[in-house]
Parts: sequence; structure tokens; C-alpha cells
Amino acid sequence: YHVNAQVSDNMEDIGTFRFGKLFLIIRYCLEAIWCRIRYGVRAFYYVPAPGKRAALYRDWIVMLMCRPFFRHRVYHWHASGLGDWLKREANWFECWFTHLLLGNSEVGLSLAIPSMRDALWFRSKRVEVVANGIPDPCPEFETSIRPLRCVRTTVRNMLRTGQTPKPDLLNAAGPDAHVFRVFYLAHCTRDKGVFEAVEGIHLANETLRREGSPLRIKGSIAGAFLFSSEEGELRAAIDKANEAEPCVEYAGFVGGETKQRLLEESDCLCFPTYYSAEGQPVSLLEAMAFGLQIVTTRWRSIPDMLDPTHVGFCSPRDSESVAASLIAVLTVDATALRTHFLEYFQTSSYITCLQRAFSEI
Repeated sequence: YHVNAQVSDNMEDIGTFRFGKLFLIIRYCLEAIWCRIRYGVRAFYYVPAPGKRAALYRDWIVMLMCRPFFRHRVYHWHASGLGDWLKREANWFECWFTHLLLGNSEVGLSLAIPSMRDALWFRSKRVEVVANGIPDPCPEFETSIRPLRCVRTTVRNMLRTGQTPKPDLLNAAGPDAHVFRVFYLAHCTRDKGVFEAVEGIHLANETLRREGSPLRIKGSIAGAFLFSSEEGELRAAIDKANEAEPCVEYAGFVGGETKQRLLEESDCLCFPTYYSAEGQPVSLLEAMAFGLQIVTTRWRSIPDMLDPTHVGFCSPRDSESVAASLIAVLTVDATALRTHFLEYFQTSSYITCLQRAFSEI
């Protein structure tokens, strides 16, 4: 039995307080209690808050109302870092009261081993790792996407080593075969790494120019702004990066066919995040499904999403590291990431893991 507990209208509204949310939360809790009484539901499945005070107080209300009615509680830790935030920023009462209300669940579900800290900190009786899964967004990959990915990688390899590709190979790779097309797909906030992505693309092109390489990197930044101050800063950063030659464009918020097209046409996803509550970003799963190369950080659950030998890891808050990683993956075939997605991150795998975790309650 599912209670649709949406309280925010958009990303800007998440983690903020308004009185309308309070009435919605109470209504949702009453719906859950009704399911308990009417249908005999004994297990309460819940996704706890990230490290944000308003969201934490929401969880207090939910637990105070619902916890007494349910014998078993399952917490699915989609966001990371609540325990760390409580120890770092909360007062003693917030820390104690949150542990009292959220502690000792029957099962704590974590996205990966690095994100087990919250489930362990709140003393879950059993902790299971359940990686996110999504439906395959690119079922036509083998027929229409893989051939182009492979030929573009081959051409970049030849150009990088000073060889001259044959005309038929260049025609198959497209008119911009010398361009490594980079895509940033997330909200345009500082802690998601958007500024490092822009500056990293600029620095990587400077390196390629100094080397006399015919290769170039061009980036598309896609996402909405959460803060008007950061919008002005980012547009200024893009203008600065484009002074020597155009290399970065802001594509705005994208979805539907536009997002699909950008994922198909790009060669790489650049996502140098250090967002405190980062879990397993859907954008990385989509990038793997489309066979894109990936440049990202070893942050929270992200390392467990990729092979340990992945060459596209960069350091947080370090534009030079982003630039170095972009150059490192220029000529690396990324279609193996598609295989990795099919094996570990499809909906079927996700449901199987959830079933296993639930069946032992």
C-alpha cells in the first residue's frame, strides 16, 4: 500500500518550510495509519531526510504519528550524510531525539557500502545494500548508438596519435569527429560541481592547444538554477571560458526529447559533484545506459557505481583534476559502461534486491 507523500512542488521547495507542508504531512500520516488499521499492514517503509533541518523536522512528525502503529520499520537511505550532519551541525537535543525516533529499524537499506554509515549510525538491526535501478532508457543502443560511439572513439584515437583517418571513417564519425562532446546534467549548483565542469572544459582545451592537438572539447550545461546568485556567477564563468574559443554553452533545463537527444549525441558526462547528500545520481545511470564516458568524483556512493579501474575519476573542487580526467578519457572506449549498467542497474535487479530484503522481515 503506497501513500504518495509528495510535499514539494519543485526542487527549490525541497528542504524548505511552509505551513502547507505541515497539513500535507499530517494527512499522509493519517493515510498510512488508515492502511495499518484497514488492511493490517505491519511494516512501515520510509525514506528518511537528508541533512536539512526542515526535512528532519518533517521526519519527527512522521515518526511521532506513525511509529507507534507499525511493528516493523524499513528505512531506505536514498540521501547520504544525515548522521554526519547531526554530529557536525545539530544541537544535542536534535541529535538525541532523531536517534530516538529513527533508531533501531528492522532493516536499513543503503545504496552502496560507503552509504551504509547512516543505517549503521541509527543502529538498524539488519543492513542491506540495494543499488538503484531504472528502466533501460536506450533500448536501441546496439543498433543505432554503439556503432557511432565506436567510430568516434577510433577517430579521436587516430587524431590524438597524429594519424590521419580515412575519409570514409571521418564521414561515419560525423562532421565534428575531432570534438569530444561533454554533457553536464544536474541542477546548476556549486556543490554539484557545475563550476568545476565549466572551468575543467576550458583548461582541458588550453592543454590540447598547447600540445598542438587537433582535438577539442565542447560542453553543454543542462539544468535549472536553484539560486539566482549562482546563475549570474555561472553565466560569467561560461563567458570567461569562451574568451579564447567557444567551448561551453548553457542549454537550460532539459527533458523529454531534448534530453534524449543530448544523451545520444554526447560523448561524455561530466559530473564532479561534492553535494553533501549525494546518493546514486540517476544522471550517471543514464550516462552508462547510453554508453557515455564519465568524469565524476569518488564521492559518497558513486565509486561503487563504477569499476574500480575507471579512469574518469577526478577530485572534488578541483578544476585542474577535471581537465586532466577529461583528457584521460578522450580516447577510451566507454561502451563497456553500458554492459555494467545492464548487469547491475536495471529495474529487474533493483526489484530482486528489494524482494530479498523485505522477505526476511
